[in-house]
Amino acid sequence: MEETIEVHGPTVVQGRLPVYGAKNSVLKLMAAALLAPGCSTITNVPEIQDVTVMAELLRRLGCDVHYDAAGRTVAIDVPEELGHQADYDLVRAMRASISVLGPLMARCRRAEVALPGGDAIGTRGLDMHRAGLEAMSATLSIERGFLRASAPGGLVGATYRLGYPSVGATENLMTAATTARGVTVLENVAREPEIVDIGRMLQAMGARIDGLGTTTLTITGVSALHPVTHRTVADRIVAGTWAFAAAVTGGTVEIAGAEPEHMAVVLDKLRAAGCEITTGQGVLTVRGPERPRAINVSTLPYPGFPTDLQPFVVALNAVAEGSGIITENVFEARWGFTAELERLGARVHLDGHHARVDGVPARTLSGAPVEAMDIRAGAALVIAGMAAEGTTEVSGVEHIDRGYEHFVENLSAAGVAAQRRVSAGRG
Repeated sequence: MEETIEVHGPTVVQGRLPVYGAKNSVLKLMAAALLAPGCSTITNVPEIQDVTVMAELLRRLGCDVHYDAAGRTVAIDVPEELGHQADYDLVRAMRASISVLGPLMARCRRAEVALPGGDAIGTRGLDMHRAGLEAMSATLSIERGFLRASAPGGLVGATYRLGYPSVGATENLMTAATTARGVTVLENVAREPEIVDIGRMLQAMGARIDGLGTTTLTITGVSALHPVTHRTVADRIVAGTWAFAAAVTGGTVEIAGAEPEHMAVVLDKLRAAGCEITTGQGVLTVRGPERPRAINVSTLPYPGFPTDLQPFVVALNAVAEGSGIITENVFEARWGFTAELERLGARVHLDGHHARVDGVPARTLSGAPVEAMDIRAGAALVIAGMAAEGTTEVSGVEHIDRGYEHFVENLSAAGVAAQRRVSAGRG
């Protein structure tokens, strides 16, 4: 028996949908709290499974963590003496666990972090994490499934250029450098709003960081940091999810709590698909067309189109007028979900890291049982089911729960005919 999401279509989303703190930021903010003994509090925290997992990881490192889901806060009381090992059972469940590596190296001068798991969307190696720390005088090895790092004399500032603007490597090297001796210059870093959010929390803690939001960070090490209270930046991926739901179904959504300035490329693409978009007073309104136009998208690091929204472009093009080309430049294995979308009648043609999606003639897909393989693909399958005739049953909903709070409840409140059910599975 397993839990599924059942969608009865075609159904249209109409109403107000909320956006809270970014999953891709809050987990790293929680890890960054390790840098300062004492109690740091993070606010605007989403009620998602990954926060629970990160809280447990921090507890195993010796922290006292209070997660108030209703109050949208996480209070992390960090001890003077931290543990330094992140175990496999938690790291395999959530790749963001690797973000404790930098803070542990700064605080403990050693770390043992299990090699991560997470979503099945492609290779995400740790080469740049490792090379950057080695440039800062750390010694690293992989033994028995753990990345083991040590710097008995402490980390030393260095200049390191990332081969690719990796979000995870930027986060770990930035946090590690906050208390390193001397100056660290990180070049070709990630510029995502979530990186800027973490940097601002570190600055509030006393870190000296210049260049946030640019390709180069200059970090002057300080002797110690102090705990803070910090508000998490809004989740632009959840906001994008709601926006694509309107575009796919021809509905209208008022997205409360979004930060449109972080979504410029996404909103431009939605306009190209025929959406009407307005902003004002903390609300982003997206009105979908009667039938969207197919769009061409290439995923790129920020400020380019985010890879996390790529599955929603596939879903949109599946019901659109015309054909669209989608190029995936970030995660090579992100196409796995398209086989599930084809079960609904989508016409997807894969060629390496490109996909051509031809809109179905009558705009409407056909309901079928499908399986979510990662967070965003799962949400995209639900949205595709909203545009399908009949019933679509989405299994693997535990993936969706990792990144979206009350996903079905929010959609149901906006008029979508969807509910969670216990199912015998696909067999």
